Formats: sequence, C-alpha cells, structure tokens
Amino acid sequence: MHKAQWRILPLLLVTLALAAGCGSIPKEQRDPRDPWQAYNRAMFQFNTDFDNAFFKPAARGYRAITPKPVDQGISNFFNNLADLTSAVNNALQFKLTRAGTDVGRLAVNTTVGLLGFIDVASNIGLPNYKEDFGQTLGYWGIGDGPYFVMPILGPSSVRDTIGFAGDIFIDPLFNLNEDQVYWGLVALRAVDTRAGLLESGDLMDAAALDRYVFVRDAYLQRRRNLVHDGSPPADEDFDLFWDEDAIDQ
Repeated sequence: MHKAQWRILPLLLVTLALAAGCGSIPKEQRDPRDPWQAYNRAMFQFNTDFDNAFFKPAARGYRAITPKPVDQGISNFFNNLADLTSAVNNALQFKLTRAGTDVGRLAVNTTVGLLGFIDVASNIGLPNYKEDFGQTLGYWGIGDGPYFVMPILGPSSVRDTIGFAGDIFIDPLFNLNEDQVYWGLVALRAVDTRAGLLESGDLMDAAALDRYVFVRDAYLQRRRNLVHDGSPPADEDFDLFWDEDAIDQ
C-alpha cells in the first residue's frame, strides 16, 4: 500500500465504523447544513471521548513540563512549515502579494529565525495569512457541502475534507521518508496545537448548552469568513453539493 494511503487508513476505518451504527435525527432538530447529523453527533462524541482520554491529558502534561519559550518555539516551527502550504494556496488563488509575503516569511524565519523557532517575520511586519486548500476551493466557487465531522480531526465540511487531503500532499512533513520521524512530528504538532486550545476549550464547555451545535456553528461561520477574507456576502448560498432529499433520508 502506498505511504499516502496507509497514513490516512485509520481515519477512514473509524469513519466507516461509526457511520454504520448511526441512527436518525428527529426532523425538528435537523439543520439544512447538517443532513448527516446522526453520524456527525456520533463522531463528535467519539472525538470528545478520545480527546478526554488521550489528547487533553497529553496536552496538559506537555504544558506542565515544557518551558514557555520552548513551547512558543515549537509552535513557531510548525507555523513556519504552514507558511509553505499557505504560499501554494495563495498562489492558486492568484493572491500573488500574499503568496510573496508567505514566501518571505518562510525565508526569513527558516534562516534568521533558526528553522522557524523564532518568528522574526512577524516582528518585522510580515503578516501571517495561513490559507489552505479548502479556502482555495471556496475561492473558486466550490460550496461548503454538508457539514462533516472527521475522525480525530474534528469539524469540517465536504469541501474542507477534500481540501484537507490536498493540504496533506503539500505538507512538508508528509514528504519525510522516515516514518518514525514523520509520526513523531505529527504527534508533537497535534499535542502542541491541543495545548494551545486548553483554555478556550474550558470556556466553551462552560458556555455552550449544546456543545455539538456550538462547535458546528462556530466552525461554519469562521470558515465562511476565511474563504471571503473577512467579508462574506450576505446572500451567499451555503453550498454547491446540495441534495434536498438527503435531509429526509
């Protein structure tokens, strides 16, 4: 099996297993953006349980033993890698000034910033864009599609799931030949990212009456703003992949 295939195989297996066991959602609770809510809620619960059992304790342990300057340096390192993905996506959207800024950030932080551990680029005024392939698809008129919760990775949509697959192939880590190094860096990036979300996660748990709905609505609103660079049209249709009959199935 090709490296790209077996690296995403665990996510596909979990998705199929949970999808097979999902029931239906009462019609009055359905949202036209979320026709697969039965599956999504089951996957959301699985992700929450997985997070509580593994990611959250790992993130708290990481936060406890990692000095703040080291923690910041690790976050900067992974943000620097993400500038490469952003540069490609800005170029695909013909946002050439932004693509040039991403390349400039990458060059400055990789050299002067010691492989990105120091964010020199931000200190000299180079803005941080972080475009992804889901945003690129949206820029070219591809709608969100139904809301979709990915195994482990969390909230997404049909478009952003396709975009995520595209981003994998231009992720510098994906092209590492040493699998132990690859998985080690992927795990470190996941734990570092989760550690940065500890406080916001606690606030959300305290504020949300229905955590699933809160996360879904916040995600969809944020993605819409990102696709339109903060100025979404008020009358935009939600998605392109729509099948009204799917809601009643």
